[in-house]
This record gives sequence, structure tokens and C-alpha cells, in this order.
Amino acid sequence: MLIRHAEIEGHSALDVRIRDAHIAELAPGLTPEPGEEILDAAGGALLPGLHDHHLHLLSLAAALESVACGPPQVRNRAELAAALCRVPGQGWIRGVGYHESVTGELDRRALDALVGERPVRIQHRSGRLWMLSSAACRRLGLDAGDGRIFDADTELRARLGREEPPDLEPVGRLLASRGVTGVSDATATNGPAEAAILADAAARGVLPQRLRLMGGASLPATSGTVRGERKLVLHEAAPPDFAELVADVDAAHRDGRGVAFHCVTRAELVLALAALESAGVERGDRIEHASVAPPELVKLLAERRVTVVTQPGFVHERGDAYLTDVEPADVRWLYRGRGFLEAGVLLGGGSDAPFGEADPWIAMRAAVDRRSAGGDTLCVDEALSPEESLALFTSSPDAPGGPPRRIEVGVPADLCLLDRPWSQARRVLSRAAVRATLIGGALVHPAD
Repeated sequence: MLIRHAEIEGHSALDVRIRDAHIAELAPGLTPEPGEEILDAAGGALLPGLHDHHLHLLSLAAALESVACGPPQVRNRAELAAALCRVPGQGWIRGVGYHESVTGELDRRALDALVGERPVRIQHRSGRLWMLSSAACRRLGLDAGDGRIFDADTELRARLGREEPPDLEPVGRLLASRGVTGVSDATATNGPAEAAILADAAARGVLPQRLRLMGGASLPATSGTVRGERKLVLHEAAPPDFAELVADVDAAHRDGRGVAFHCVTRAELVLALAALESAGVERGDRIEHASVAPPELVKLLAERRVTVVTQPGFVHERGDAYLTDVEPADVRWLYRGRGFLEAGVLLGGGSDAPFGEADPWIAMRAAVDRRSAGGDTLCVDEALSPEESLALFTSSPDAPGGPPRRIEVGVPADLCLLDRPWSQARRVLSRAAVRATLIGGALVHPAD
């Protein structure tokens, strides 16, 4: 393929020749070769393909087949009832994204009042809680209790019995339409079965993005994917034994892997840093979320050279709830941007889809304007420039926060073509600007 008249890093009217899945030539006025496919960029910006450094592919695929049960699609009890009752038949209803702002805490009685005898399971937007109707409880052999099940995904899957893996093709199409050419799956329970499902989807081309998988100690190296960090999930309410946590970090390091700590509170971040202090920090060690990061902890992250992968999209998607639910002393340290960069912390970006919108452009825009969906601003002194926000999603998959990848001869042709110059795109930072996406030189999101 020959891409003509592209803007690259501020230079206009450049041509890019792609051969053998890599960029072979980069210069103005290249002569088309016989049989070469031509894509006229018409002055649009050509960017390195975006890499989402933190999402959950199988959960995203399942969510696309589920009922949205929280904001912005559902905001009150009547809308929740209508959404659930639109599902035809009498079988299972699977809902996702619930938040208490809709109609308070859901338990089996509240769900029974909404859906009667229909088996319903709804996942909280945190991903940690499932809420079951009485019919669902009986089917799963969980008839005692209030139907609120925490941190029990593995148990629920076992009780549900063998289910076909969710269809990953819509996930591949969705990500491609937003310029995403690679992803890092941050699911802590990824093991041999999950790796096999994802590798098969990659091999069949239904999931064209380059795949990097985090997971547990048993996660294998699989053809078609890259084995990433050992994921360690910390919960402030139930902290792990510290000696065992340090042993897990040490074991991952001896296995040639970094560790990725899930940290959404101050206490969890302190615990992660203490474990890294005891075990020693290795290249690739990272903090996922770092949702609350006061200056004293940012200083420690910088000193230890620990990478942070943040989700600025939550400022937009959840900012209104944060302003009422989060301790006032912590609001100013939520999902920081500028503070990390000024301290020298390596900073990458992720969507956390499906727990956040699978759209890096929403995250970029929120990193710049720090504005909630309701119009309030959070921590405006943490705002990034459009170029800095783009860099959150263009660093190398194995080095989030490192130098942004560049379009140059010899690199894989993983590209995102916009329909306008960067000078215009930077003002809106919207997925609407994505015109074409190429992975290894193959067009996976069609041009006009």
C-alpha cells in the first residue's frame, strides 16, 4: 500500500510506502508501483496506532452482549426496569455497569421487584460485585444470603457451567474503529484457558490487534500473544499476607516478569510500594490505576522508577459520582496527570474497558479538560496538553510512559489515519476523526 499526502509529526504532504507489514519508504512524492493500493490521506494526520495499556477483552466481549445497567445509559429505577424487561424470553439476563446512583444498593429483593421470577445477574461497574435475583440464586445453588456476591467470578463461572466464549469479533471491530492497533489485557485471572481463547481469536483474524496479556502465575507464553506482567489485585478491606505478597513479587521477577498492582486507594498504593521495596523493583513493574496518589506517594513512585497506567477517562465517566462519594481530601489526587509527569513518573493510559468506555479518545479528552459528564471540573492543575494525552496511548506496549512510537522506516505499519490535520484534531480529541486503521499494513478499519 502507498499512503499519499499524509501529515506526519507536523510535516504535510508525505507519502508512506508499506511493504511486508512494515514501513518501507517515507518521503514526499513517491511514485506508485504497479498494482500498489493507494490510500489518499488528503492532508489528514497519520499517527502511530493507539495502544490501550489496560483493558479486559473477554469481559468487554461479554459486556457487548449484556444489558447496560448504569450511567449514562441508565440513570434511575424506571430506566433500569425498562432495560431489563426489554430482554426477550425467560432465560438469563446479564447486566453490567451498575452504580448505586441509579436506585441504591441492589439485592435479590430489589431485583425481584424489577424482574419477577427471571434469573438476573448484574455486575457492578467496579467489576468486583455481582447482584443476583432470587431465581438466579436458586439456579446457582446460592439461595441463602442477599444475592450480593463479591470477588467470586471464578466461582460463578463454575456454577454457571460451561459456556461458549463470548464473540470477540465485535471487540476487534470496535477497537479498530477507534484507531486501536494493540492492547494489554490486564485481567488477573488470565491463565492457559483464557490465553488459548485470545490466541485463537488472533489467529483467525477476528481480533486483529496485537495482544499483550497480564495474568496469574500459570499464564503461558502463547503464539500470537505476548506474556506480560503478573497481575496482583489488592483490596484495602482484605489485604493479603505481606510476606506472601512479597514472595509473589519475587517469584514473578525470577520468572522474568514484572508485576502489575491493582491500586485504587491510598492504602493499596502504600502496600504495593512496600512490597516492591522489600522484593526490589524490576523493569516492567507497574501500578494499575493509582486512583488516589498524594504527593508523598508520587515521590516514592518516581524514586523507585515504577510505571503508572492511569485511566483519565474515569474523570469524565465517573467524575460526578467522585465529587459526592470520594473523601474530599482525596478528590484533588484523583487520576492525576500533570503531577505524575512533573515528578518524573512514567505514565501510560488505558480505558479499563468494559469498566470504562473502550475509547482512548474519551480518556485523552478528559486528560486535557478534566471535565465530568455533568460539566464539573476535577483537579484542573492535573491537565495535560493534547500531545501529552496522545502519548499516553502511543508508547511501546512493554514500556507505557516511554517515548511515543514514531512513524519511520523499518517499524511495523500499525497506523491510525485521521480525517483532518492534527492542528484540528487536537482541539476535539474525538474518535469521529478516525478515518482508517492499519495493523501490519492491513486495513482493519475501512477508509471512506
